[in-house]
Amino acid sequence: MDNLAENKKAYFNYDILEKFQAGIVLIGQEVKSLKTKGVSLASNYVTLKNNELFWVGANISPYQPKNATKDYNPERTRKLLLERAEIKKLIGKTQQKGLTLVPLRVYTMQGKIKMEFGLVKGRSKANKKELIRKKETQKEMEKALKEY
Repeated sequence: MDNLAENKKAYFNYDILEKFQAGIVLIGQEVKSLKTKGVSLASNYVTLKNNELFWVGANISPYQPKNATKDYNPERTRKLLLERAEIKKLIGKTQQKGLTLVPLRVYTMQGKIKMEFGLVKGRSKANKKELIRKKETQKEMEKALKEY
C-alpha cells in the first residue's frame, strides 16, 4: 500500500468516528497524476447525492499540462465506488447533526487507487488546544525518560 496523499489536518480538526474505503472513478491522465502525487486533500469533502457518493473539490493536476486535453477540468466531481449496504449506512449517519464525510488519504492497493474517508465530527477550539497540550506533555515525558 502506497500513500499518494494524506489529509493530516483532518486528524487535528475532526474527531474521526468511523473510516471507510472506496474506489474512485478516474480518467487515464488522473491516474498517472495521482501516482506522481499530483493531488491535495485540503478543502475537499465527500457528499451523498441520489444514493451515490461523490468526491467534491479535489484538484488533480493534469499529468502533463502541455498534453492535457482542452476540456479537462482538474476540479471536477468524481464518483466514489462503495457497496450499497455501506452507502445506506452512511445515509443514516450523515443525517445526524454535526457529522460529515472527509477524505483522509488516497492510496494504491493491488494496483487500484482507493480513498479512505471518515465519518467525522468537528472539534471546538478548546478541544484542539487540549489536544496540543496533551501532545506537548507526552513529548516532555518521553524526553525526560530518554535523558534518564
